[in-house]
Order: sequence, then C-alpha cells, then structure tokens
Amino acid sequence: MPLNRQPIVSGIFLLAGIFGTATSYAEDLPAPIQALANQGLEIHGQFDAPGGMRGYGASVQGRDMAIYLTPDGEHAVVGTLMNSEGDDLTEAQLDEHVRAPLEAQTWQLLNESHWIQDGDEDAPRVIYTFTDANCPYCRQLWQDVRPWVEAGDVQLRHIMVGILAPDSPGKAAAILGANDPAATLHEHNRGDEVAASAQPREIEEQVYANNQLFEELGLYATPTSAFQREAENGSIRIDRIQGLPSDERLLDMMGSEAP
Repeated sequence: MPLNRQPIVSGIFLLAGIFGTATSYAEDLPAPIQALANQGLEIHGQFDAPGGMRGYGASVQGRDMAIYLTPDGEHAVVGTLMNSEGDDLTEAQLDEHVRAPLEAQTWQLLNESHWIQDGDEDAPRVIYTFTDANCPYCRQLWQDVRPWVEAGDVQLRHIMVGILAPDSPGKAAAILGANDPAATLHEHNRGDEVAASAQPREIEEQVYANNQLFEELGLYATPTSAFQREAENGSIRIDRIQGLPSDERLLDMMGSEAP
C-alpha cells in the first residue's frame, strides 16, 4: 500500500480534555465571575481592561473566552472587546492568559506520558509523537527523521498508543514491556513485525493512559507530533502536526535542514 500523506493540522493542543484538567484561578472571584465558574467555566487569570473593567481569561469545553466585569462589580459580559478603531482587544489577552499557560501544562502532560526515547537524551530538540505499531505513516516518519536523530540534533519521544486495530493495544504493550523498548521499536520500524502479547498490568495501564491522553487532546491521526517553537514575542509555544508531515512541515518540526 502506498504511503500517502495524511491530512496535516498545525496548531496548539488547547482542547476539551486539557481544559478540563486546568487549574482554576486561585484568588477569590467577584460574584458574577464565580457564578460563571459554578456553571462550569474554568477561570485561568485576570488582566487589565479599559473603561474601568476587569478581564478574566476562561475556557469551557475546549473553547477559550474572555469575561469582562463591569466597574460596579455586579455584572459580567462574555465576548470580544473592540476599540473605536475596530481593533480586537481580546485576542492577545486570551493568548497570554489562557493559551500559553495551558500549552505549558500540555507539554508537561506529554512529558509525563509513557514514551520510548529515540535519539540522544541530550539532543537540543525534543519532539513527542503518538505512535501506533500498526500505523505505516508512523513507520515512515521514523524513517524520515533518521538524519536528525542520528546526528544527535533531535530526540523523538514515541508515546505508544493502540487505536488503529484490535491488536494495536497488545502490540503497544509488547513494545513498552520489552526488555529493550527502544531496540524493539527500532526493529519493528525496520520491518521486523512485533506480535501483540499479554503484559503485566502496569504496562497495559501505560497503554491505556496514553490512549486516554490521545483522546483527551482531541487527536484523530497517527502519527501526531508536538514540538516547541519560539513565538514572535519570544514566548515558547507548542505546534503540532497530525499525520505524516509534508517536506516543508518536516523541516519546521526538525528545526533545521537535514544534517
């Protein structure tokens, strides 16, 4: 079967599952803001707003939003604030007070998942990629990144999931439970098929946890890869690619031309 490239989606992991695990704003909230929090909104932080108002960054069911508290503290308005020139005054605040902190939390969740190291542990660039043993595109990505990995420039962290076929969880568990998971994954990607097999409960739970993370992030394709990039304002953000990247996006992900 030809390895046709899958659709690519780039962007951030600001999705329903991660919103649901976000830490709420710690300070006491004015009554209208607290009322919205009681209805299920996550309040992430406060920011200055014009006209004597106070702004709050919030999210619900994967959607971020701004809430503006009126000067009397008795009413709240949810929406986008515009100035007399028609400029959007909300977008930058949401980016700073909701998206950036949640992306940092997402990166930590990826770090805490159950992954297999592929490349130098001291490589300057780390990429997380959700990998299914039955995914030909995952195997192709493994081949495509060899120049950067073998040069010590990039470390891939394969988060093993079992989602594509009935035996995918068993294959993921077999790789994670192998005496040398990295070598087993390498051999599999070189064409030595791994067989699904029963593993200790701890290993099977690792696959389950990885599958849950994949689902909570709202992902639908393997491989899905996440990497950090520097934004124009100097902050570190997350970018992602769902599916096998194009040649151009592969260079974005690797951070450089092939060595």
